[in-house]
Amino acid sequence: MTTPTTVLVVDDERSNLQSLERIFEREGMRTLTAGSAREALEACRGHRVHVALIDLMMPGGSGLDLLRALRTVSPDTEVVLMTAYGTVETAVEAMKEGAYDFVEKPLKRMSIVKTVRKAAEKQSLVAENKSLRAEVAALKSRPIVGSSPALRQALEMALQAAPSSATVLILGESGTGKELLARYVHERSNRATGPFVGVNLAALPETIVESELFGHEKGAFTGAIARREGRIAQASGGTLFLDEIGELSAAVQVKLLRVLQEAEYEPVGGRTQKADFRLLAATHRNLESDVAAGRFREDLYWRLNVISIVCPRLSDRREDIPLLVDHFLDVFAKKHARPRISISRAALDRMLDYGWPGNVRELENAIERAVVMAKGTTLGVDDLPRQIADAQRKVGQIVVTVGTPLDTINRRVLHETLLHTKGDKRLAAQLLGISTRSIYRWLEDDQAGPVRSERDEAE
Repeated sequence: MTTPTTVLVVDDERSNLQSLERIFEREGMRTLTAGSAREALEACRGHRVHVALIDLMMPGGSGLDLLRALRTVSPDTEVVLMTAYGTVETAVEAMKEGAYDFVEKPLKRMSIVKTVRKAAEKQSLVAENKSLRAEVAALKSRPIVGSSPALRQALEMALQAAPSSATVLILGESGTGKELLARYVHERSNRATGPFVGVNLAALPETIVESELFGHEKGAFTGAIARREGRIAQASGGTLFLDEIGELSAAVQVKLLRVLQEAEYEPVGGRTQKADFRLLAATHRNLESDVAAGRFREDLYWRLNVISIVCPRLSDRREDIPLLVDHFLDVFAKKHARPRISISRAALDRMLDYGWPGNVRELENAIERAVVMAKGTTLGVDDLPRQIADAQRKVGQIVVTVGTPLDTINRRVLHETLLHTKGDKRLAAQLLGISTRSIYRWLEDDQAGPVRSERDEAE
């Protein structure tokens, strides 16, 4: 449901207030009235005012004075000044001070309604742009939450790769945070002050991918009515992130390979230009299998795979789930203007038991839904999506990839055992055949060193 426009009418003549109030109410607008600058400021402090219609000449201060005060009290409010004493000089001064428009008395009903509606439209667009900019800024500054061995290993590799100019290939299932990791690399690189330009290739129709990446000249093809700068040019001096790189067609693969080899490219219908960017790529596909099947160029694969980093699945970093839940509870309580919501032990246990096929993105969506739908200040099992509420964890198995360091395996075994024993360290120690003291010592180690057996300690 759309929020109605709120108009504040400020005039020291009561008859004018009543007349304008009737006009705007008939137009479906919510109307507030004030007979002085003080009343107007109080109204703006207590209500969200979209447009203020202010008389220029009032006892105790001019409309321009009130306009300046409103810039501090309610900076998002658009101001329209009205007067029977209008001059060009006054109009120019009002516009310089930030007024949207300037109208003269006697007011014409249709004219003043049209002016106020246009001012409200501008206010709405400005507010929407601010919101979008805030969302983009929040996205850029989103933290990577977690302290699990699997996540730390990925971050350590990213930190080591960041200062170089090497191409990085980020691997992982959908929803694991591959773009977040790419931003992490960019922000710690020598190109951090340059742009970060991301492209989700899977979201683009194949017919426009080439133009989107390389740009095109006016008239290069039907519909190219103007020159367009491609993402490679936009990323100059910074980082280009190609998400779902495995979706590139064979023709575009050839062109991208040339860019990486020669540091130059050709816009569609244009001349050769120099390229200056660092490439980060990501995919959820097995590119080695695609190479073997002839779907992906082997030479491009090796150009991309200079350094590869795996974003771990959420099921491989279950110990991070409580941290992620707490983080998203805070984020979405603020986003939806809800009081801070906590989560019950039973609900958290169900989240720990669930398999999370959608990884962190699925968890994020689940928490946002729960925050919006919650009836109280504590999330219970019934507040969770049904598939999570009904989850029953299969315990007793830990799957690891061949080549996983023993240190990482030991840490995961201890984490999983503590989850299984619901934090009972004495029982966990008995199951693992180590002392309770060893578990406490491991938990106190910020770096989460290797879990050693009693025999290791004796040696």
